[in-house]
Amino acid sequence: MTKDVIALTERMPDALSVLAGLLAGGPDLLVETTGEGAVVQLCDAEGRPLVSIEAPLMLQVPGEAARLLGPGAEPSGDGPAWWIEARATTGVPQAEQLAGAFAARLTMLLGGRVWPPDAPGTVGAASPVDVSGLTAVPVPAAAQPAVDMLTDEAAVVLQDRPVVPMTSWLSEALRATVESDRSLQIVTPPHCRLSLPTRMVLQSTPSRWVVQDERCGYYDGLTGAVLRWQDGAFSPDRDESGETPVADAFTEVRPTGERQLIVSFRTLHQPEADLVLGGALEAAWQALTGGPPAGWGTSEPAGLTWSRRQLTDLAYERAPQPTWTVVVGTPDRPAVATLRVIRTSEGVEEDVTLTVGYGPGEELPLEALPKLAGELVTRHGLKTMMCQLREARRDLSAPPRFEHPPLPYAFVLGPAEVLEAGRDTASRTPLKERPVQLGPSARPGFYYPLGDGETAESWTALGQLVRHLRGAPPL
Repeated sequence: MTKDVIALTERMPDALSVLAGLLAGGPDLLVETTGEGAVVQLCDAEGRPLVSIEAPLMLQVPGEAARLLGPGAEPSGDGPAWWIEARATTGVPQAEQLAGAFAARLTMLLGGRVWPPDAPGTVGAASPVDVSGLTAVPVPAAAQPAVDMLTDEAAVVLQDRPVVPMTSWLSEALRATVESDRSLQIVTPPHCRLSLPTRMVLQSTPSRWVVQDERCGYYDGLTGAVLRWQDGAFSPDRDESGETPVADAFTEVRPTGERQLIVSFRTLHQPEADLVLGGALEAAWQALTGGPPAGWGTSEPAGLTWSRRQLTDLAYERAPQPTWTVVVGTPDRPAVATLRVIRTSEGVEEDVTLTVGYGPGEELPLEALPKLAGELVTRHGLKTMMCQLREARRDLSAPPRFEHPPLPYAFVLGPAEVLEAGRDTASRTPLKERPVQLGPSARPGFYYPLGDGETAESWTALGQLVRHLRGAPPL
């Protein structure tokens, strides 16, 4: 299976150091650019890519490399590092050696380290890789550098890394497959996990996580459904009764005591000249972790230090198109958010999902949620907020195993939504606990406790509340 190779350098790559890395294949290979210069490709004599190299990304966020690659991945320098990712063409062994030699040459010149440290081509990288007679398979016109196989139904991406992040490669592959009415299918060994943003994106698009399994062949890493390759894509297998079996590996789980707190909310702002985005997310981060976010970016790794001003400038440049970003925390308190800025007829909307991880014995800051809701109502234009709890990994990555779905803990209605539902309706509900009024009496919001977030009864309470607010008769 294809292994991406990453050079984590201590100094900024310049044109000469990148050129030295590109010469890992000797002078006979062609060098081309694609993606408006964002991707450099080493190609064979026919112009077919052997290795695709992403533009260097500066990592200003401590712990971001370790979050995605595991302990020991951080360069030893005290300053920022540069992440340069090389992806070898599938099915060409020398291509993987080229990718490793490229990364090794960069780190020899600039300091740092190669991930994985045992990548082919890293030993003896000073000598060019023998590419005599080397050719690559022709690439279909619709394929992206990240795509290993393209059919009429699916774009298949092979990954073998501790955590599969939503890199710029993968997000571009996703965009291309959605536009071409295909399914993006990520195939990994069973030891791989998905980053939280990758899992969220796969669950919200026609995509699939395909896990290799020695017992059943392949299964869906998010649902456990046994899969087989048919009609140009991985699809659920069927037994004699027409049912899709669940892979045994998916159900082999044991309790760990780890939990996650998930806070999802939407805010609405008027498009004024002095509008600065990200305030609601920053307030939530402060309330739940005790500090601001550490970094952000439009893909993973999130290399930029947190800046509301830069976030706002980016969203303004991309408007009226939406802007999707990843926001990350510090290593001592795992926290990851996705933030989507959307320009609507009503104004500027921010759609946020913030997830914070906790280990066994760590106390969740549930008492901070009503106060946070009040701040979002009075200062940040809150429309709605949902707070949920789930039994899941502290590091927020998703394993190819069953994890309990989130359970509702509280729901919040902003002032405009209270007005729409009717104040009497919003303040008098069939729930056991009375709602907590938020903000000024003239224009209040309401915080609705839904239970302890540990039993299915909280789903019942949420259903009762939603039917009540919509004016539907109780069941």
